[in-house]
Amino acid sequence: MKSIIVGTAGHIDHGKTALVKALTGIDADRLEEEKRRGITIDLGFAHMDLPVSKDETTNGETLRLGFVDVPGHERFVRNMLAGVGGIDLVLLVIAADEAIKPQTREHFDILQLLGVRRGITVLTKSDAVDAETLGVVRLEVEEFLRGTFLDKPSAIVAVSSLTGAGLDELKRAMVVAATEVQPRDSKAIARLPIDRVFTMKGFGTVVTGTLVAGTIRREDELEVFPTGRRVRVRGAQVHGQMADSAVAGQRTALNLAGASTEDLSRGMTLAPPGMFEATRLADLRLQLLPSAPRGLKNRARVHFHSHTMESVAEVALYEGKEPPPPPAKNARSGRPQIQPGQEAFARLKLPEAALLLPGDRFIIRQFSPVVTIGGGVVLDAAPMRRMPGLADFLKVLAGGNAETILRVRIARRQQDGIPMSRLVAETGWTQSFVEAKLEQAVKEGQVVRIGELLLHSPALEALKLSIVGSVEDFHKKNPLVGGIAKEQLREQAGASVEVLDAALSMLVRGKKLEVAGELVRLPGHGVVMKDEEAESMQIIEQAFGSAGLKVPALHEVIAGLKVDKARAQKIVTLLLRDKVLIKVSNELVFHRSALEQLRRELMAYKAKSPRIDVAKFKELTGVSRKYAIPLLEYLDRERVTKRVGDQREIL
Repeated sequence: MKSIIVGTAGHIDHGKTALVKALTGIDADRLEEEKRRGITIDLGFAHMDLPVSKDETTNGETLRLGFVDVPGHERFVRNMLAGVGGIDLVLLVIAADEAIKPQTREHFDILQLLGVRRGITVLTKSDAVDAETLGVVRLEVEEFLRGTFLDKPSAIVAVSSLTGAGLDELKRAMVVAATEVQPRDSKAIARLPIDRVFTMKGFGTVVTGTLVAGTIRREDELEVFPTGRRVRVRGAQVHGQMADSAVAGQRTALNLAGASTEDLSRGMTLAPPGMFEATRLADLRLQLLPSAPRGLKNRARVHFHSHTMESVAEVALYEGKEPPPPPAKNARSGRPQIQPGQEAFARLKLPEAALLLPGDRFIIRQFSPVVTIGGGVVLDAAPMRRMPGLADFLKVLAGGNAETILRVRIARRQQDGIPMSRLVAETGWTQSFVEAKLEQAVKEGQVVRIGELLLHSPALEALKLSIVGSVEDFHKKNPLVGGIAKEQLREQAGASVEVLDAALSMLVRGKKLEVAGELVRLPGHGVVMKDEEAESMQIIEQAFGSAGLKVPALHEVIAGLKVDKARAQKIVTLLLRDKVLIKVSNELVFHRSALEQLRRELMAYKAKSPRIDVAKFKELTGVSRKYAIPLLEYLDRERVTKRVGDQREIL
């Protein structure tokens, strides 16, 4: 069964609620004050099913309509905005005895800014005027709607909620319009903006809203945005009836476990846990209404509305390559501003985080006096600070296809890349959709996938060139060192371990670099030494190799070399790196052959006794206490021996 959300719009007392009741039999005014004052204050809801005849569709389905009845009074436009964000079809209600009024115009501006594309104009109270007056009103309405999505004289229906005249014609028009509405994606990631929170006896906490995407099932775990609270769906209702699941396009009530009414409020959103991130910043495409009372200055404060949330926000206009015409400069401040009827890219700054996704429509209202002045669409809810080429990036987001949008989102992360989960969170698209749209780019090598990480190929190529350049530079500055350490290279390149390893693997396969353990070097590039440096290395090795355990002081050996102290230290570093020499303490260095011989002697001694003390060790090795203690501590570290009191156990 196809589900469609129908919203009302129009001036106060033009008969919106009466029309909904005449169509559905349900009084959408649920508050005592609404009934007492005879006006709609908050959102009201109703539903009905309409049969679809076989000549209009192939199989004669039943159409399920959920109604969102909104208040018409100017004081309650903020409540109206909380209800129209999820509608598929609008009934623009105009009373035949009053014609077009201020809230008719404001509501209609809001509908156009929100991208509503289907609707019917309903002339209510047709019984209150004569045929001639009704004809004049119809002409006035046709002129008002000319050039808009409601510019269809055939979709203007006169009705009387009191007598029932015209209701059957309206129902037929609703069926025709509803069949043209594209169904919402039930396989997308679920998102339910909350418009009501209350407690129901015997059930507990209940929230309602229009499910704008995906499917929610009983026992699903959901996250409350922006608070991060986790809740469980104990039960679901669709149009007042219990259901195992609710799908996109349905008015939905959820009985939740894990939260009280104090934890939830209108403006919050339910979505699968860990899928999205709330944000305080978003880049937008903003349009100012021609009817706006004045231009919008840079960093102006506005009332921001999207789906059911509202907040005071700051709007920073972008200078440069915005959509035409670009923001003009304010004569006094020199800052950009846009005039009524103009468009611009802008950055939204919210005082508190909210869940926004690309494609979300929004409305802005002037801070004071509070009137609707514009709206637009969210382009990026994960903006990067000081991003080069931002205007071109936003142009792609505003008009590109899915493949192009994904590529530029990956490209802007440069060599850092972006995890698949983050790309899903940024776009609101499912992983399967993202993978399908990137399949060709990955196959052609324009996008490189490393596990779950996606990189723009040119950025990876630039990183590889930078790595090779860093290694070449290292060799020039350090001819006595066999290569640059991986960690040092990673810090210089500014790359993650995962990306560096992938880049190195590609460079090794291309025979551009070699990797030996933790060292990276150019192919065939060993340590380059001059004759005097090679001679000095030989002298050092012989000095320690011939000394056994009675080694000389390192500084004494270095002092007798032909090379300067700095080069001598590099030679020692090489010998230590290659484990020709082994540093036992800050002052003592031994040749590896002497330490290997010591191990063999200890193993032989173990056959006589499993333990040895300092005196016995000195006797065994022929060294003084100056050498014995550091050597024993070294053997402890190497787990050749283990200290037990004043003795060592030979392991």
